[in-house]
Amino acid sequence: MSDRMNIVLFEPEMPLNTGNIGRTCVATNSRLHLIEPLGFKLNEKAVRRAGLDYWDKLDVTVYCDYQEFLDRNPGARIYMATTKASKIYTEAAYEPGCFLMFGKESAGIPEEILVQNQENCVRIPMWGDIRSLNLANSVAVVLYEALRQNGFEKMTTKGKLHRLEWQSDTLQ
Repeated sequence: MSDRMNIVLFEPEMPLNTGNIGRTCVATNSRLHLIEPLGFKLNEKAVRRAGLDYWDKLDVTVYCDYQEFLDRNPGARIYMATTKASKIYTEAAYEPGCFLMFGKESAGIPEEILVQNQENCVRIPMWGDIRSLNLANSVAVVLYEALRQNGFEKMTTKGKLHRLEWQSDTLQ
């Protein structure tokens, strides 16, 4: 198994979310795994528009169902993001190469899968009775925590101005 992070979308329904998530995967050198059925075709303009010119750089694998995903990724450490979990996403210890799974926009990950993986279910805290965050935002929040825990390995952590120069690196 590779040390690259893996994002798993269980039956995603909205092409714009998947396109945005694809762009995040390219920016973080993460792999994207899509479990069918998808609510769109991968060649739809909306998916590619959201992914901008990054889509051809995306490492993406499509599976016909959840069982095929499990069969093709034996031994994968899978963390499941769900509003139903009792553990907060920052309480998990994400190891390199782990899989971060997110459910479809309208229903999340099926409870039958969640109860079999209770110890690896995590949630993003929210205020009040809001149902959930946007899927692309949720992926970014959890993925960047996993990357932070692993030291942002091989990622650019300092930016540069285009026309001017920073006065001191200590302020960054």
